[in-house]
Amino acid sequence: MATRQFVIFVITSMVMVMMIPTSNALLGLDHFPNCPLAMATIRSVVLNTILFEDQRMGASILRMHFHDCFVQGCDGSILLDDTPTFIGEKTAGPNNGSVRGFEVIDRIKTAVDKVCGVGKVSCADILAVAARDSIDILGGPYYDVKVGRKDSKTASFTLAAKNLPPPTSNLSQLLPLFQAHNLDLTDLVALSGAHTIGKARCITFRSRIYNDAEIIDNNYKMSLRTVCPSTGGDTNLTSIDVATPNWFDTAYYRNLLVKKGLFHSDQQLYKEDGSDSDNLVIKYARNYLAFKNDFTNAMIKLSNILPAHSDGEIRNNCRLVNK
Repeated sequence: MATRQFVIFVITSMVMVMMIPTSNALLGLDHFPNCPLAMATIRSVVLNTILFEDQRMGASILRMHFHDCFVQGCDGSILLDDTPTFIGEKTAGPNNGSVRGFEVIDRIKTAVDKVCGVGKVSCADILAVAARDSIDILGGPYYDVKVGRKDSKTASFTLAAKNLPPPTSNLSQLLPLFQAHNLDLTDLVALSGAHTIGKARCITFRSRIYNDAEIIDNNYKMSLRTVCPSTGGDTNLTSIDVATPNWFDTAYYRNLLVKKGLFHSDQQLYKEDGSDSDNLVIKYARNYLAFKNDFTNAMIKLSNILPAHSDGEIRNNCRLVNK
């Protein structure tokens, strides 16, 4: 059933790629006024990558966007490579060896600049739109993306290490990180639903499956141990959502109800203590429309986090500051 649904969405997405918007009532909302072809071009590369190269890439692009916005605003700072005189965010603990998809953003940038001209569409906008398209292509909700972001000339290794929530976090540690970006508990629980797609490395969940104090289904724990030994195998992968790993739905929340959250931080959202987070997990597990509405609102808030700095540009190369 999931395969059939994915094919239907792929066909729908192909049709949307061919539909070029000619006008938009709100200038800059889901439309580049200086390049009407930009949106369709971004979607085309994302669609082809997910369909023909790597279905996991949709989750990777979404995660990259989240990691970008949580550091110094949605400014493309995560895309900058290290140089002999500059240390960026790619090698910070939460990103090092795990954030992927930079080459896809490079391909999108090349394609967009070819149809729009150089200096028209920022890398930060490309990443925000590509994240939205990834969600939609994999069956999740579509939402309008406001464009007009500038690319940063800086990045922060320190803030990347500090601001990005680790998978070992308790809820009491997670919430302040979200509140710092004007995101509340509802946003936190809704955005966590993005874990319905993607894979995770053994090193990120090992401590959970070898700790008897963890709240976790025993059969699920034992199955994870076959993928993730107590030592070694750090880069071994498993799906975050054990039920429907390639489809953007609410199975993630149903997994939490039966103690099958892969990360400690996931299961922290549902501990059967009658908390507000418990109630949100139950609501989303039972009501897709409620999740769709809250997730959409949360993604719009996330994508609109403005950088603290005002010095930006439109990079010619997403990996490097313009000379």
